[in-house]
Amino acid sequence: MTQVRYETWTGGEGIPSERFCRDVLAVAKRTGAKRLCDIGAGANPLLDREEARAAGIEDYVLTDISAAELEKAPAGFEKVVADVTAGPRLDLGPFDLIVSHTVAEHVKDAERLHRSCQAMLAPGGSAMHFFPTFYEPVFLANRVIPEGLGESILGRLQDQREKEGDHGKFPALYRWCRGPTPKQLRRLEACGYEVESYVGVFGHGYFDKFKALARLEWHLADTLQRHPIPALTSYAWVQLRRPA
Repeated sequence: MTQVRYETWTGGEGIPSERFCRDVLAVAKRTGAKRLCDIGAGANPLLDREEARAAGIEDYVLTDISAAELEKAPAGFEKVVADVTAGPRLDLGPFDLIVSHTVAEHVKDAERLHRSCQAMLAPGGSAMHFFPTFYEPVFLANRVIPEGLGESILGRLQDQREKEGDHGKFPALYRWCRGPTPKQLRRLEACGYEVESYVGVFGHGYFDKFKALARLEWHLADTLQRHPIPALTSYAWVQLRRPA
């Protein structure tokens, strides 16, 4: 039985990606994960190497399709240039835990991504993915308007700390990037997973600079948390398990 919960975020503290990191560390400790693969990590591993060790993770492998992005990553990680959507025969693993952070929205073939990750897991292992979800109006606009214009608009709305750092810009497709809808759960189960938990987040914080819009967003996010509509989440993260 999938555990579904809903949260809100409208800017400020408690960034959803930080909550996701806490959940990843909690799952690593609870399951005794020793070998972790960070999919599409590029220059920015999800976890600090020391906090990963403190959670019991001994081997931390970064993968990315871009060797140039991987070269920017800190020392202390194993780095593998690989396209994880190449199919379930990819010679990586087995891993106890696979994670991805804002990667799934850039993948052309979401089913192949999830099937490949499932094949890379040891029996009983977990995969955890964090992504923005498609029907949030800001991300919907980012998908349908021209790439250059979308980047410019999001850049004006983004907090400066998000724009800084070694973050490459890649087209967002949002395939299978949805909240915990029944259709989404069925898709993931069809890839051979047990869907253990699914967190949907309402609100996005992009309107912090515009007080009237920010208040409206807060009110909408609060209403949706009390009366959830899974298709209207802004972000989500999911924990999947390969059956033992």
